[in-house]
Amino acid sequence: MTTPRTSTSRLGGRQPRFLAFAILAAAVAAGGCATTYQARVSTTPAVTPPATWQAAAQLTSTAPAGDLSRWWQQLGDPTLTALVNDALTSNPDIRIAQARLQQARAQRSLAAAQRLPSVTLSASDAVADRNDGDATNSASLGIDASWEPDIFGRQRNAVDAADADATATALDLRAMHVSLSAEVALNYTSLRSAQARLDIARRNEASQAETRQLTEWRRDAGLATSLDVERARANHEQTRAQVASLGASIAQAMHRLSTLTGREPGALTSRLSIAAPLPTVPEQVAIGIPADTLRQRPDVGAAEQRLLAETLRVTQANASRYPSFTLRGSLGTDIVSGIASGGTSLVGSLVGGLAHTLVDGGRIRQQIEIQGAVQAQALASYESAILTALEDVENALVSLDATRQRLGALDAAADAARNAALLARQQYTSGLTDFQTVLDTERTVLSVEDSVASTESDRIAALVQLYKALGGGWSTTSAPASQVNPS
Repeated sequence: MTTPRTSTSRLGGRQPRFLAFAILAAAVAAGGCATTYQARVSTTPAVTPPATWQAAAQLTSTAPAGDLSRWWQQLGDPTLTALVNDALTSNPDIRIAQARLQQARAQRSLAAAQRLPSVTLSASDAVADRNDGDATNSASLGIDASWEPDIFGRQRNAVDAADADATATALDLRAMHVSLSAEVALNYTSLRSAQARLDIARRNEASQAETRQLTEWRRDAGLATSLDVERARANHEQTRAQVASLGASIAQAMHRLSTLTGREPGALTSRLSIAAPLPTVPEQVAIGIPADTLRQRPDVGAAEQRLLAETLRVTQANASRYPSFTLRGSLGTDIVSGIASGGTSLVGSLVGGLAHTLVDGGRIRQQIEIQGAVQAQALASYESAILTALEDVENALVSLDATRQRLGALDAAADAARNAALLARQQYTSGLTDFQTVLDTERTVLSVEDSVASTESDRIAALVQLYKALGGGWSTTSAPASQVNPS
């Protein structure tokens, strides 16, 4: 139901009096009829960040939080640094996120424009022929303006919500930086690990080829059986198969790195085909405290901003319970010319309007209820983002410590396996042991050395995951940071 309040005047005539007071009085009267229902909303997450990391107590090389905006430089690998920089500037997903940010900012500007008056210019010209042969010319020129005063804050909350959406989208772009830099580092680590494992497999293949040839000589001399020769051949061929598999893994890793840096697959083959050592793990890792991580992680900040946007939209929906106002004005001229008559008139008008819903079958209340449910989802998503962030860091710390311990044990196992293989070969040549012992020790050497290389890669991967979990990969000074209430 609408209750209009209008006043129209022609220049030179009587001007309307007390127009604003009449509209205000009607607003108060209509506002008293509005329902008092409001959605119950909460903006405080039911998650309390711990004071320290649980898994940090197991590490002896942690340090206070530092600048993690370019953490990959701490790994001491110029090639990795160049690849990450290329990806952050050329990856198509980055351009998609940038376009989304541009869209969100434009939507915010559109919401702000709704609060401003609109002015239109109109003009017309017409010629009319009469039966007596005379012609009448008429022309008009006018300016129309309209404005909806934002008395109850509906438009203001819409602008603030759009502003929060734009901030969340900017943080999404920062989160893309974090994920992309980590993905490049992980794929680069996989590449160097596969190259190291390929070198191990080739060295073991050469050793097994010697064993196979030695066995064939001993068979020809009557000192070994054909069974020993077939066992040696099977062992050798299995290693050759592993060489082929590792070669495929290397090619796939190079293709992935090419795509991540915005190039066609194969563009980096010549640059990365020469094997190089794995990146180095720094002596100390800056982990800080949980509250610092939650402030630094852009995905947590984006979830918080979306919660703010939906909370503002609840307030915007509540504003629908109150009247809306419009002010319209126009100023124009009418010119009529002809043989019989002619003249010019100046016309102006000012109109004030009030609209308020008295009975709607509960539509406004249900709309408020819907928006309250959307806001509750945003709150739960915010809490989930906080919990996920805490879990990611704890898991990365556990993995980093486990790979450190595992690597120490595997290094010792590799030394023992190599010594055992050498002794088994000597004893077999002297006839003191059987050939199965030689085969078993050679398989153990290959397995343990491959595990060492894999664990070294896993350790770097755990470090990369830790930097990603801590929110590293973007600067806290270049985008709004999330503020998390620790209480």
